[in-house]
Amino acid sequence: MKVGVIFGGLSKEREISIKTGKAIANALKELGYNVMEIEVAEDIVKKILESNIDVAFIALHGRLGEDGTVQGLLELLRIPYTGSSCTASAIGMDKVITKKIWISEGINTPPFQVIDNPEEKRRIDFPLVVKPPCEGSTIGISIVKSEEEYRTALEQAFNLGDKVLLEKYIDGNEYTVSVFDGKAYTPIEIKPVSGFYDYKSKYTKGATEYIIPPSCSKEKQHLMMEEAIKAYNAIGCSGAARVDFIIDKKDGIPYALEINTIPGMTETSLLPKAMAYHGIDFKSLVEKILKTAKLHVKV
Repeated sequence: MKVGVIFGGLSKEREISIKTGKAIANALKELGYNVMEIEVAEDIVKKILESNIDVAFIALHGRLGEDGTVQGLLELLRIPYTGSSCTASAIGMDKVITKKIWISEGINTPPFQVIDNPEEKRRIDFPLVVKPPCEGSTIGISIVKSEEEYRTALEQAFNLGDKVLLEKYIDGNEYTVSVFDGKAYTPIEIKPVSGFYDYKSKYTKGATEYIIPPSCSKEKQHLMMEEAIKAYNAIGCSGAARVDFIIDKKDGIPYALEINTIPGMTETSLLPKAMAYHGIDFKSLVEKILKTAKLHVKV
């Protein structure tokens, strides 16, 4: 069996994708698999067509990789792949659609507003969070407390897309719950040194403290795990995913923030940390993910 590890891509998360892909490829090689490293950019279709692989391990992050695009291509080529289906990937990449589905399923998520014009009236009071709806790794996200900060954040977010998500700021501690094949694992508490879990805090060694098990009560841990499974199932995820939460300091309610349908697999990534806590080492995790590869569309 020839395994193609697909990484790189065209998104702003390319650098992280390469780290993820290299780590996965090395693990598979050490396990004895026949591995082809497929680093892609604009040539992604050509490279996949020429690869002659039997199964694809998707290690792409962001647009044109995590959003259902590559998943759809692999479905057409009838190449089984890891992760969620084309549809679930597209939904998971869009924070607005994800939140609407979660609300319909009774999953708590912060109140929000979508604007497609910088001059559109804001209905959410300060402090608030400005987000591009379809970016990952906290790219383009700002916490704003004034009109001046808001205008700057809007300009940055609109540079990344034609819509912007405004979200009520929830003051509380952040957590992430890894879900694999429908099972949730112990939450990890996220404590960035800077106070804001941005791109730098995510990918710089020592910039964030990760606590597992977290400092919150067992009751809150189990509640987040239950909500993570509901969030995962609501959009039809498969394989590995991660659901991010924040627990409001005022009312103690966990709010689901977003879902990651292709979690990072770098040395600072959270899915491997969660699985390691449960005795599953990195190579075993990679092999488990590989074994979930499949086609989602029957013909």
